[in-house]
Amino acid sequence: MKSDSKIYEMGGVITEADGEHCTVRLRMPAGIATADQLIAAAELAKKYGTDELHFTTRQTLEIPHIPADQLPSFYEELIAAGNDVGAERGEVVNITACPGTHRCKFANIDSVGMAKKIDAKYFGKDMPGKVRIAISACPNACTSETLNEIGITGICTPIRQPGYCTGCGTCVQYCQEEALTVREGKIVMDDDACLDCGTCVRSCIYGILESQPQSYRITLGGRRGRHPKVGMHLITVNTEDAAVQVIDSIIDWIYRYARFDTPIVQQIGQELDMEDLKKNLQKNIPAEQIVVL
Repeated sequence: MKSDSKIYEMGGVITEADGEHCTVRLRMPAGIATADQLIAAAELAKKYGTDELHFTTRQTLEIPHIPADQLPSFYEELIAAGNDVGAERGEVVNITACPGTHRCKFANIDSVGMAKKIDAKYFGKDMPGKVRIAISACPNACTSETLNEIGITGICTPIRQPGYCTGCGTCVQYCQEEALTVREGKIVMDDDACLDCGTCVRSCIYGILESQPQSYRITLGGRRGRHPKVGMHLITVNTEDAAVQVIDSIIDWIYRYARFDTPIVQQIGQELDMEDLKKNLQKNIPAEQIVVL
């Protein structure tokens, strides 16, 4: 199978079990595509594949069972229709995100906008191993962001104003973590139980419960698969620009220091010193943008 077409070298082209056909994964940051892009993908599936499309767990689309020798012409039509090939191997793969502030009433951050920014900078970048990035706009964790090499969670930390609280208990009813109780007519917070989802702040009918600026809690070293692992907290920052700066530093850190022969997650905390990364972030990010939890 020889061709000058670069599609044969792309990570999003996956050889199927029969060795004669390929599945092509598309690039689709935050799982968002236009109606025209989806129509074009469906037409290509009819022309080259089996009239089927597969929606993946990373919020992208696959067109299966394309004859390997037809990949160059398939690729030309794919690009002409405004789509692009995705990533799968040792590279930054499709960035996943929940709907965020675009549509969700629980969202604390613009997860979709952030996913598109990170995609524009890093999608498909060659890395020592696969790097998955996921963003959830609140601790409901709809994208399971902590089960990714890099996870970003939008948080909203409540601040109670003791002198103004009426003790009505509305926020207590809305809190799913039982982190709030009414004692002697006043609201008492259990900081250890609070997940910083912000629901209590939005539920306060008097606007007395306030919050710190919406923030970005970033975790590192999570993974799915046969041996799932929850990522470790790295840093929390209170602006999107600072969060993107953290992602820049993590990508550079992995690219420079990770080995190719071992999954990245297994190297974090060993060859990849997370404490050194933390120190560098605290040195380079303005103190007022770092949230102390």
